[in-house]
Amino acid sequence: MDDINPIYHNQFGVAFQWKRNTSKDKNKVQIVFRDTGLLLSIEELVRFSHNIRCTFKEGHRNLCKDCRHNDACRSLLLDTPAPQVTLALSQNELYAVQDLVEGTLFQLNLDNFLDGIL
Repeated sequence: MDDINPIYHNQFGVAFQWKRNTSKDKNKVQIVFRDTGLLLSIEELVRFSHNIRCTFKEGHRNLCKDCRHNDACRSLLLDTPAPQVTLALSQNELYAVQDLVEGTLFQLNLDNFLDGIL
């Protein structure tokens, strides 16, 4: 834990920045959940947040009504900022990823705001 700067976490995952950044990774955030790690820029995080909202809209139309397997079924496909990578998630996992991404963006914006006034 000494080589990371934690940003946000929930029961599903964690977001942090590496302390030993290379110049190309300087402003990127590492998001880790389930068995997936994504190293994203702020712009990519915003795009990922948009993709999550779109997946919720699409998913509500496609989810099986009264399905007993909704928590275990990974029927929702979430596009990542990398066009060749799509994640299969359950509805609960999608909520958790949304919280992780939105919480990370909130914390980054708050940190930037506080840095600007201090």
